[in-house]
Amino acid sequence: MILEAIQYAATTLVTPREFRPFIRSSLGLWGRAGRCAKAWSAHEENCHAFIRETIAPMKQRRTAVVLGSGLLRDVPIVALSKSFDTVVLVDLVHLASVRAWIRTKRLSNIRLISRDLSGLADALAGNDPEPLAFLRQVPYLDLVVSANIVSQIGVGCRRHLEHSSHVAPDAIISQLIRAHLDGLSAQPCKTVLLTDISYEVTDRQGEVTEADDLFCGVPVPQAKQSWDWPVAPFGEIGRDRQAVHRVIAV
Repeated sequence: MILEAIQYAATTLVTPREFRPFIRSSLGLWGRAGRCAKAWSAHEENCHAFIRETIAPMKQRRTAVVLGSGLLRDVPIVALSKSFDTVVLVDLVHLASVRAWIRTKRLSNIRLISRDLSGLADALAGNDPEPLAFLRQVPYLDLVVSANIVSQIGVGCRRHLEHSSHVAPDAIISQLIRAHLDGLSAQPCKTVLLTDISYEVTDRQGEVTEADDLFCGVPVPQAKQSWDWPVAPFGEIGRDRQAVHRVIAV
């Protein structure tokens, strides 16, 4: 708890005021990642390997942007830093521990941007969301990685919409997911999409007790690779329950 309090205070100092409410959820993910490091390792290595395979044949490596960079666990950030002139990390919150790790590794070509990538504000205002429109302003862009953020857009926005008693959260969430996928596919550069698309909660006998489509009915892009990610192994959400997500790489 003391370490979490220090992390919270240090992160607050370097986070724009509008994004500070999201620090606690980032700390929650940080805590879970530490507890589930062994269970997550295969998923993280699959993500790293797919990104490395994508950039290997690239001739131009000027600027790379990582959407949903989070804790930097599912992107090979050192390899990206060595391969590209500039690497831009975009997320709501960049924890103080992440910032310190970047400095310790002397990755001086990394830039951090705090930004809401959901497009929810535009959707609620009745406008067509273009959450990735800002990428048009990034010079010399050669790679965009969407790193396990699409499903989190849906989860986070659903929580907000339900708390605000919105009558049709599914329609808005579907719109936001489509906007992210469309924005990614519209990029004139190489792109990588890593995302979980569904999940199942099972007991120790393998009985499915809960399941959901994290894409909220939006057609899933054709995957080049796919695998299972034990997001919550036995003991994390219950002694006899585990949550396993299906992940695709495009």
